Amino acid sequence: KNEPPPLHATPVHVRSADDYTVLLAATTLRRIELSEARFDDVPALIYDCAPLSAHFGVTIDGILGFPLFRETLLTLDYPRSRVVLNPTTPTPELPGATIPFNNSSKTPLIPIRLGDATFIALIDSGSTAALSLNPVGLQPSFAQGPRPGPIVSTLSGDHPSLVGRLADTLAIGDYALPRPPVEVTDELSSIGGEVLKNFTVTFDQERGQVTFYREATEPIAFEPHRSVGLSFSKTPAYWRVVGIVPDSPAGPARVQPGDLVTRINGEPVAQWDLRRFEQLLASARSITFTFLNGTAEKNTTLSVFDLVP
Repeated sequence: KNEPPPLHATPVHVRSADDYTVLLAATTLRRIELSEARFDDVPALIYDCAPLSAHFGVTIDGILGFPLFRETLLTLDYPRSRVVLNPTTPTPELPGATIPFNNSSKTPLIPIRLGDATFIALIDSGSTAALSLNPVGLQPSFAQGPRPGPIVSTLSGDHPSLVGRLADTLAIGDYALPRPPVEVTDELSSIGGEVLKNFTVTFDQERGQVTFYREATEPIAFEPHRSVGLSFSKTPAYWRVVGIVPDSPAGPARVQPGDLVTRINGEPVAQWDLRRFEQLLASARSITFTFLNGTAEKNTTLSVFDLVP
């Protein structure tokens, strides 16, 4: 029977790394199956994933949390675009740099280095950023910025960002990442997808450790972050402007928060998922947006610039 799972009486407050909170209903799922792996009696929270689906341009039905894999060896193989699940015994012999968690609660917080300073960062596979850095006690040197950036969307809300490029080298185990782009935060530092995509990352919660491995030997290079200065909330019918980067091409064009975009380079926004739009930003000199003004449409061409050179 396809009956909805019963809800628990007490909703749960969920807090993000950026200190935003949201109240979600709780339930228990009888079983989750991932290929041949099965998880029974899984605690779950009810969340409307429609905004995430619209943002990424693909249907997202749920989010699997890190605690689900406490008794499983979880490998996120970014270079091969796959997830690998294995039993935690016997003790695996993995190549790469193995780093212990710095806590006993099985949270993937690990020590990493920036120049000569060591600090603790969360491994955040749900983030598309390279590094979110709390600078307190580190006094980082910047090659570019920091400067106001786009609006960042999280499960529990949107907030403005401060972005730049570090002058020092980030080190994860024996792997060096020179001059990474960074989002400055006053909350917990974290490593995001722009760094993780270069590695195969294996989490062993039973032993409280994570292993980073990279087959390629050339240095990791971070491309400039390019932008037209606009942040959007997305639906299949239109993209709504939610933020404008100061001193960007969007300012002189008189784009305002709340403006609606129906087309990008003449194509309906429904045809533009996040990956395709990011590829356009990486290669285009300018982008033409069609804004809806009442019942009329107006084309505005904005230059693409290096937000973080």
